[in-house]
Parts: sequence; C-alpha cells; structure tokens
Amino acid sequence: MYTPQYIRLTITKEDVIFLASPLTFDPSVVEMFMALTSGATLLIVPSLLKKLPKRLSQLLFKSHKTTILQATPSLFCRFGPDILKEDVLSANSSLRILLLGGESCPTPEHLAEWKHKENQTEIYNIYGITEVSCWACCYRITDRELHSRLTSPVPLGVPLSGTEVEVRDEHGAVVKEGEGQVYIGGEHRVCLLDNEDTLVPATIRATGDWVNLKDKQMHFLGRRDRMIKRHGQRLSLDEVQQLILTAPLVEACAVGLYENHRLIAFIATSQSEDSRASPVVVCDATEAQEGGAGEVCRTILKELSQTLAHFSVPDTVVIVPEILLTAHGKVDTKALMKIYQTHRSGLLRTSLRDFTKETLESLWQTSLGLPKDMPIKEDSNFLLSGGDSLKALVFHEDLVATSGLTSPNLLEIILDGTFTDILHHISLVGQQVKQEATKRPLEKTYEVIAKRERTLSEMETFKVIKRGSQMIEMHCPKSTGLTQTIGDVKLNETCGLKTVSLKRHWLSDTGRCVDASPVVLLHQSDRSTVFIGSHSHRVQALDLDSGGLVWERVLGDRIEASATVSPCGTLVIVGCYDGGVYFLNVSSGETEWVFKTGDAVKCCPAVDAETGLVLVGSHDGHVYALDPKTHHCVWKRPCGGGALFSSPFIHPSLRHLFVATLGGRLLCLNVDSAEELWSFSKDVPFFSSPVSSETHVVIGSADGNIYSLSPDGKLLWQFLTQAPVFSSPCLTPDQQQVLCGSHDGHIYCLNLWDGAQVWRFETSGRVYSSPFVFDASALGTRCSLVALASTDGTVWILDVKTGLKRASHKLPGELFSSPVVHKDSFLIGCRNDYVYCLKLEVT
Repeated sequence: MYTPQYIRLTITKEDVIFLASPLTFDPSVVEMFMALTSGATLLIVPSLLKKLPKRLSQLLFKSHKTTILQATPSLFCRFGPDILKEDVLSANSSLRILLLGGESCPTPEHLAEWKHKENQTEIYNIYGITEVSCWACCYRITDRELHSRLTSPVPLGVPLSGTEVEVRDEHGAVVKEGEGQVYIGGEHRVCLLDNEDTLVPATIRATGDWVNLKDKQMHFLGRRDRMIKRHGQRLSLDEVQQLILTAPLVEACAVGLYENHRLIAFIATSQSEDSRASPVVVCDATEAQEGGAGEVCRTILKELSQTLAHFSVPDTVVIVPEILLTAHGKVDTKALMKIYQTHRSGLLRTSLRDFTKETLESLWQTSLGLPKDMPIKEDSNFLLSGGDSLKALVFHEDLVATSGLTSPNLLEIILDGTFTDILHHISLVGQQVKQEATKRPLEKTYEVIAKRERTLSEMETFKVIKRGSQMIEMHCPKSTGLTQTIGDVKLNETCGLKTVSLKRHWLSDTGRCVDASPVVLLHQSDRSTVFIGSHSHRVQALDLDSGGLVWERVLGDRIEASATVSPCGTLVIVGCYDGGVYFLNVSSGETEWVFKTGDAVKCCPAVDAETGLVLVGSHDGHVYALDPKTHHCVWKRPCGGGALFSSPFIHPSLRHLFVATLGGRLLCLNVDSAEELWSFSKDVPFFSSPVSSETHVVIGSADGNIYSLSPDGKLLWQFLTQAPVFSSPCLTPDQQQVLCGSHDGHIYCLNLWDGAQVWRFETSGRVYSSPFVFDASALGTRCSLVALASTDGTVWILDVKTGLKRASHKLPGELFSSPVVHKDSFLIGCRNDYVYCLKLEVT
C-alpha cells in the first residue's frame, strides 16, 4: 500500500486552462473544476479546430497564451514534432503545466526531443480510472530524467491524497516487488457501478492495468487485455508500441492484433510524403512497395527486426498519414484495423481463375520470409521450411482471402501436406464451387440475370422514383440511358385544387425506427415495389398498392441509407452500418454481391447511366465506383475531408460526380477517372446532398447557408437561413427554382439564378428531409405540388408556385425520412418503426 502525497499545481486566476477533453470523457470534469475553483480562464474551442494541429497551436499558444494543458499522449502527439518544438514546448512557450494521461506516457527521450532546453513547462504523468477518479496517481518528470534521455517507461507516480493503491498478482496477493495488476480505491473515492446500490467505503477496484513494481515505483506494462502469448512468449502490445516509438523515422505508433494472431503496427512518419497521394502503405516483413513510403516501410521493418525480440516483430507494418483517435483522444485501434482490413481485401482478393501456382509461391515466400526469387519445391512442407503454427494461421488466412474459397481441411493440409497438396486442394475446391454455382439459379451473375431479363422483353422499361424528386427512367436492354426528370408540369399553371386530404392507406412494421427514404420501382406491367431499410437491420420489399410484404432481408447492421436500383431493374442496392454495399435480387432479396468499405455506409448510391457503375460514399472517407456486372471496385477515391454522409450526385452530360463530406468539402470529380476537377470548402460539415442542373450546383450547409456554384466551382450565390441546413435541395421541373428545408422550421423556395426568395413556408418543426415536387394529375389537375416533412411527425402538401398549404397529416413519430410520391400515394418512413403509405384525395 502506498502512502498518499499532496501534489500542488498552484493554479491561479491568471491561468488559462484548455478544455481539451470532450464532455463525455471524465478528465473534462477536472479541467472545468480546476478553472471554477481557482478563477482561471477555461478556453473552449470548436471540436473541428482540435483536428487542425497548426491552427490549434496558434490559437492556444499565440492568441490565448494557454498555461495548463491536459491531454492523452496520442492527442498531444498529433501536434507533430515541428509544432511541439516551435510552439508547444518552445523556449518562450506560455505553457506552464502539461498533464499527460489516459495512455502510456511518452518516454523521457521523446519528451526531451520536443522540449527546448530553456523551456520551463512542468510535465506530469497522470494515472487513474473512471471508476475511482481520472486522477489517482501523479508523477512529475524531472529535468534530470529528460536530460538523461531515458528510454524506460515513465513511472505512474504516487497516490494523491485520499487514494489507496495496491499491486496484486494473479492470485490476489499483494506484490511488493515484481509484476501485478493495479488496484485503486479509498475511503471516500468510491462510485456505484452497474447494478450496485450500496456504497461500501474503502472499496478498492481492479484497473485491468499491469505494472512492474520496482523501487516503490510502478512502471506501466499494458492493459491486461493487451497482454498476449505469442510464439510461446508473453508479450505486452503496449510495450511493443513503446519500443517501436524509439525507432528512427517513427513519429506515432499503434499496435494491435488482427484476427487474434497477426501482429500489426500502424506507424505515422514525416518521411512518408508519398502517403498524401496514396494514404496507406501496407507491407509485410519481407515485402514492401518500391520507393517513397514503401522504402520507409522497409527501413522501419529492418530496424525493428534488429532491435525487437523475434516474437515482438510485427507481421505487417501499415504506414498511415496519422494515428486515428477516438472522441476521447485515445488511439482508435478498431478504426485502424478497418483500414488494414479494407486494404488487405483489396490487395489480396483475386478471381479463382487467376489463382495460379505462382500466386501460391508468392504467398508461401511472404509467410516464411523467403526471397522472392527462391524456387519452391513441389514436395516442400510448410513447417519443415521454417514455418510454425502462428505463421501457418497467417498463411491460411492469406490463402482464403486471395482465392475467395473456404475449406475446413485447408489448415490441416498446410500443416501436414506438401506445396503440391495445397495447390491441388485449392484447385479441387474451386472446381466444386463452380459446379455448385451452375446448379443454383440464385447465384447467377449479373450478366446471366440481365440475359434472362432480355428474353422477357426486348424493350422493357423501368422507372425508379427516389427522394428529392428524382425519377430515373431506364430502357433495357437496347438502351441503357437513364433520364432524370420530374415530369413535364408547367409551374405557371394555376392550381385548381382547393383542399387535399391525406389518409392512411397501409403501413408496414420494420421492427425499428426508419430514417431511410423509400425508393419505388415501377415495372412496365404496372407492378410497383417499394424498397426501404430500417435500424432493425431489415430491408423490406413492399407492394405499392397493397403494402403486402414481397420479401424481407436482415443485413449485417442497421440501415440508414436509402436504396437505389441497378440500370436493368434487377438489383436493389443499399448501404449498411457494417460497411457493406449490398446488391440484392429485386425479385427475391437474395444477395448477389456484397462490397465492404472501411466504415458505415449511410448515403444513397448513385448509378452512372453511361457505364452502369454504382457510385457510393462511406464513412471511411472514400467514394467508390462499383461494377455490379463484374463484382469489382473500378476505382476508389479518398475525399480528404472526413466521412461521407450525403449522397453523391451524377450529372450525366457533364460527366461530373458531386460528393460532399463531413469535413466541409464539396468535390467535383470526373466520373470516369475519379480525377478531382475542383473543390469548395467550408469549416462546417455538409450533411446535405448536392443537386445539379446544367448551370448550377446547389447544396445546404451546417452553417445555415444554401450555396449555389457554377459547374466549374465558382460561388454564384448563397442564401442564409436561421439554422443549420441538413435538408437536401431539389429542383423544380423547369429547373428555375430550388426548394430546401432548414432546421429553423421553414422550407424555402429560391430563384435558381440569383438565390432570391420566392416564398417560404413555416412548418411545426425542423425540416431535415428533402422536399419532393410532383405533378397532381392523379388528382385531376395539371399543377405541381410539393411534399415535405418536419421532424415533429407532420407531413405537408404545398402549392409549388405560391407555397400555400394544401394538406397536412400528423404521424405518431419523428420524421427524418424524405417523402416520395407516385400518383396519389405518399410514402415515408417514421421513427415509430413503421413505413407509411398515405393516399392523396381531393375533398
């Protein structure tokens, strides 16, 4: 048991304390109360600025002279060595106290590299757990330790007043010297967890942190769940991470296990300049790309193999532009593994017919660390050639990923068989898969399905109706042209309607709230199908007339994205929170193909009329061009500005693809080459989806503006609403006006040419969804109406020309779904778990 001590930081009203932690992270409470109890200034900045190191350092140390900074080491290191040396820890820095906690503290050697010899900043290693207090122990790193450039871990320090700390072994016995788990508690430092309802004084809790206790100082070894056995040796992933940080060229590092056996090191280095063009470089211990970041990767791997124990050397090094962090400023290992998984799938995946003896040789050589020019004998055994059980698992994983085949006997053959046995087995399994594929009609490829459709009708016509008044007409197969239109209604016609009513026609229970918007597929036979997904992971196909369930599929995670339909009307395509883009058979719902991105897909895909490619964005920050015919990703483009939430928009004649990011970038790309033609940037996110005419590109912004740009990216006009704009704009049929909602509770009708307000209508709630303009011919008139929804559950019908209300109807739940109207059917999803079809009637 340690004897508590007092640590005095001596904070005064002259100090400026930076609120670095989000309010969901308990250190924020310490930061706030440090300011409140001392009268110091609490500096609060927009979260966006925390992601811009250069601007943040200017704000903290030039503009506001910050004196106290508390941060995780990962968040602190995001400044980068140059900013750390020139601003944060410079000779004349305003920073008086630096508190590092939440993760392993950088070694004194690293801190000394950043800290100017005349810098007076006091640096502390803070340790604690939420269950007791985020501050439980504290250690001040002395100038002597910095000058000696120690490479050993910084001690966790001594307990603060009122805190009790013990180190116990695996059997619960108190450790006086050696390794054990940290336990923290105290007479008054107790909180209730989970189902606890009684406060027990002097409760002491396990932290899950493993330390080495030496000379009455605790040295952090790692989290208990990051202590693993590898090659028969106990290994701390956190310790490996600290050792890698000492290697030349390494600025930041994160280490983790992929599939429980492959050791991956994610490394950020200033030397990888090529990463700007190719953001991620993945290389194994015997293989790296030539030049640029690949050369850096090879250098780092060589250094690690010389300095680390053999069981600590990573199987793979992934060079990334930066180490991704969670909202709390800690390393986001899960997100990094998704990056690796995405690149691994893209690099390894090949078709079965392309799997050759040379492919197997290459994988064999990589797994065993053999030179690429070393021939492999046909009777070679993997284990006898230098392999072990762990390398066999990695080799097995590579074979499965490369060939696309799964076989329960493959691992056994790798361990006991020869090179020829493995090759023969893969060929045999491949032949069986091909034979089975010919027996199962539902597993036919896109081309076979399209061929079957041609036999039904040489000129079959489909129409797809989507949110934002998008009607896509498809002629298949003689013409694959897609025409976006909203009908031929003339807006200057006088609307003869006086009163319209909305009555519930049918509803369908999806099991969870529905944020996705419906999409309607109109067949030539007048049969119409509605497709929509929900948070219950389900996609439903519903008969438009009756609401009857045609089919239902449960996907891998919740669905917020609206669906779309492939050019020949045979596939419905929808994104999912599991990162997948699902291509489902329109008639049966069976999966034809799943493409996995690196993160959740929340936007509606767009279909390119000319090529048939599907364009879709992901929260991994990329936009993908997918070919449903060949089941391949044709191109992938990083958008350099955060996740993609809004849906991409294709202008077919200009061959322009417009995509917007949560990082505040609107990009115009060439659909065919993915080349960036221009970009428009703001300091706030774009949740709104862009729309384009021949002359204008329009998008709403979280700063409250509706922006209009020319096809070459010049700002033409902007219209300011009174709140953020999450609604996606839509154009009137004559493309003279644009309609868009705002969180200020209004829908605005603006002149497309100069942004002048034509009219506005006030709803009873915020407007999140996109308006839908439609002709009222089914109601006996030729005028245009607009359907919209407010988040309080009310749906509205307005006259497009005047903005006058024609009808409204209240649904029993919030509305974030956008309405779609076909003839007299009004479709929308609701957060009370149901999809509704309302009937429009003249009264």
